[in-house]
Amino acid sequence: MPKVTAQTSSPSKLQRIFWLALSLMFAVIYSSLALQQAFSADYVVQDDARQHVFWMQRFLDSQLFPNDRIADYFQSVVPVGYRTLYQLMAAVGIEPLVLSKVLPFVLSLITTGYCFGVTLQILPVPVAGFISSLLLNQTLWMRDDLVSATPRAFVYPLLLVFWYYLLRRSLLPSLGAIALQGLFYPQSVFISSGLLIIQLGKWERGWFRFSKERREYYFSAAGLAVALLVMLPYALTTSEFEPIVTATQARGMREFWAGGRASFFNDNFWEFWLNGDRSGILPRRQSLPILLYGAFLLPLLLQFSIRFPLSRQVKGGVMLLPQIILVSLSLFFAANALLFKLHLPSRYTEHTLRLVLPLATGMALTILLDGIFHWGEHAKRIPKLSSNFNRDVQPFPSRYDTFPPLIRGVRGVKMYFIELQTPVLPVGLAALVGIILIFYPSFVKEFPKTAYEVGQVPELYEFFASQPKDSLIASLSREADNLPTFSHRSILVSWEYAIPYHLGYYKPFRQRAIALIRAQYSPELGEIRAFIENYGIDFWLLERSAFTSEYVANSKWIQQFQPIATEAEVRLNQGTTLALPGLMEECSVFEAKGLVVLEAKCIVAGELGVGSKISGVHYKSRWVKDLASFPA
Repeated sequence: MPKVTAQTSSPSKLQRIFWLALSLMFAVIYSSLALQQAFSADYVVQDDARQHVFWMQRFLDSQLFPNDRIADYFQSVVPVGYRTLYQLMAAVGIEPLVLSKVLPFVLSLITTGYCFGVTLQILPVPVAGFISSLLLNQTLWMRDDLVSATPRAFVYPLLLVFWYYLLRRSLLPSLGAIALQGLFYPQSVFISSGLLIIQLGKWERGWFRFSKERREYYFSAAGLAVALLVMLPYALTTSEFEPIVTATQARGMREFWAGGRASFFNDNFWEFWLNGDRSGILPRRQSLPILLYGAFLLPLLLQFSIRFPLSRQVKGGVMLLPQIILVSLSLFFAANALLFKLHLPSRYTEHTLRLVLPLATGMALTILLDGIFHWGEHAKRIPKLSSNFNRDVQPFPSRYDTFPPLIRGVRGVKMYFIELQTPVLPVGLAALVGIILIFYPSFVKEFPKTAYEVGQVPELYEFFASQPKDSLIASLSREADNLPTFSHRSILVSWEYAIPYHLGYYKPFRQRAIALIRAQYSPELGEIRAFIENYGIDFWLLERSAFTSEYVANSKWIQQFQPIATEAEVRLNQGTTLALPGLMEECSVFEAKGLVVLEAKCIVAGELGVGSKISGVHYKSRWVKDLASFPA
């Protein structure tokens, strides 16, 4: 270990290559586990990628999702760099869904490399870079951010890239990193801008003083200018889906409370401010490796350089870590003051803490282990104790002589370690830390956490994919979440796409959802027909169990829409005869695994009194040819 943590400001090139390669090896292992899940079946998609990737099929076929407000909305909110990357890959034949599965592998390697580099800019000991990068990889794969391949997946490599070049004071790469942040994850530009400002000052003897280095002002001014340029289009562009929901409006919406689609508010003070997934300062404890608590040792170890000599090698760049936390907290409270205008407050702290904690822990563990090994080396130099030790020193008072075998055993163990003169404690502690570092993911319930959704009804996706491209599907089933991605067909509404931050998008969306619930649980066939004609529905996807009160009561999706959800539940409890169940047999054009597809034209024809016959032909026979092409 002393060789591994050799106190030198210039570690050998061979050392750096070895520990960097080892770091990248673990990144490859973790990423490969995720890739196995991603390609484990024909219909697999990451949970959040369903929102951000489905509409990109338009790059391959411009006729898909015509007049689709859901597709238009999600296309409008993605950053331009993110959209351009997928568009360029689609131009060379790489499907967006495939790219979303491969991209996390690439991002994890970039993240690992720059984490290693940032660590060595602060503590030039390669093993510290390895520990930091390994912990960071474990941290990221215990959460489904990186694997999502959505804009937030880019925040980790892009922040680390900027921090690395900021520490090196490399101007052009730093400016490039800021520009990329604006193109892929604009919120991170605020963090980088805050760091550029705070770098202009430092604490000296208890006072905050501005830098006297003119170069520092030029560096920060250039960075802030790029940040302004890259963020200006976002500030000047107006969206057809505005306005953004206000805090007052959000507090009056079920969607923003527990169980809602965008749960944010919580009556529990600590849960809201500390642990809330969208509102809290801290990342979820369950998504952090246990060794990350070692980060809090770093400030203490730096104060005891005599006991821990490796801490003397820590450079002034270590101050970047508390500066990041200070900037992040400032933006967190600013985002709360301007709620939802700067998006979610937690986005300004959880991502940076997931980076800072592994960096600090890697350095702290390296310094701690080095100090313990130095203690062990010092112990070897203690003069050998007298051979009369066993006679001259009594380990226990004579009154314990009642247990002579035990006393002799303890004395023998003690003499063994003294004679051996081997640093057992340092070796044992290093081995324990190494075991925890390497094998910790084996004890995590779900590692890597990918949140991949596997389609359970391939026949259904194939059926809808064979229908006209302008088809519109109405459904309250959660299976509707998968149809835009797997079938490339438009849906009226679904839980996955019920994002309530932009009222220009969500108000009409909510109206459509309420109209669908009202029609599905209506006793009047005329009301169903009016719904179909008003929204241009082509197919209606139902679950066989949809017409039970338990189905409505247990659906978070339906219960968000009150009072219509309660009205539907009351009708079912009262045994009211509903119109739609009576048409499930004669208008069914597809059925599999408890899911039934009705054709809207048949429902309308039934309301007009022509039943299931059109021109003397049974309605279902129109689909015999299509259904025959599907596997049994």
